[in-house]
Amino acid sequence: MKKKKDISTFIIRENLEKYNSLKDFQSLKAWMKCREIKLFFYQIILRKLPKEENFVLGTQIRRAAISITSNIAEGYGRYHYQEGIQFYRISRASLYELKDHLLSCMDFNYITAEEFNKGMILIETGKQLLNGYINFIGKKIK
Repeated sequence: MKKKKDISTFIIRENLEKYNSLKDFQSLKAWMKCREIKLFFYQIILRKLPKEENFVLGTQIRRAAISITSNIAEGYGRYHYQEGIQFYRISRASLYELKDHLLSCMDFNYITAEEFNKGMILIETGKQLLNGYINFIGKKIK
């Protein structure tokens, strides 16, 4: 009869001397900018939508806005760089989706030109930072 192993032998322990609790996905400039974009859409754009758009356009905006930060976080937590890059690309795709939703909001006169311009600047800056991070991680693979 085999002796049962204590479950604590299976727990992976991080080297606490090298661990930096301040360095995680929240320390990434791309994530910070995407968070700013998410908050912009939640605090400004979604509030401007008429009630009849809450379940169509509003739902799509919420899903894409949440996706940009959550996919960066999930990609950061992946063990392999290539896996992480795939999640960062999904985040980038969600930025493009938000850009289209912002254009729709402008087309339907739900937002002002000033709100539209601010949103476009945020999205373009977010895309640049995210593309830079994807390129940086891609170089680590090589």
